[in-house]
Amino acid sequence: MSLADLSSTLWRIREMMDLLLFKLEEEQLVLAAGKTRWLPHATREVEMVLEQIRKSEVLRAAQVDAVAAEFGLAPAPSLQALAAAVDEPWSEIFQQHRVAFLTLTAEITAMAEANRELLTVGARAVHEALMNVTGSVTTYGRSGETVGAGRSSRLVNEAM
Repeated sequence: MSLADLSSTLWRIREMMDLLLFKLEEEQLVLAAGKTRWLPHATREVEMVLEQIRKSEVLRAAQVDAVAAEFGLAPAPSLQALAAAVDEPWSEIFQQHRVAFLTLTAEITAMAEANRELLTVGARAVHEALMNVTGSVTTYGRSGETVGAGRSSRLVNEAM
């Protein structure tokens, strides 16, 4: 296995991770706009990119192990260990891949967490709206126990 083949695979994974970040941002825009009709499509696109990344990770792992064997490293070395074992320009290239993966991973994690929060807030709002409509809203009393909220006037949007 050549270092060039491994680097090409790493580039493809970086591109897919960048696409994943884009798809997560699309999903966030759909959530923020309240366009829940498109949410299943956006989520499916995220899952498709994740599946492509998983498949590429299998190839990457095999290539890393082959390169590690060529350079006398233990199986599954980190990019940092691999960069330390090879000569320039490959050392610098693998370091750049490593930094890019760390950056993309942090951005993807933050975006996924923000999307999860938007979904949680949306689900809570739907739950509370349904509770208000059905009249089974509970709240806390003076001593901390749960009590049924009193019936009050309801404003209903007839356009729903």
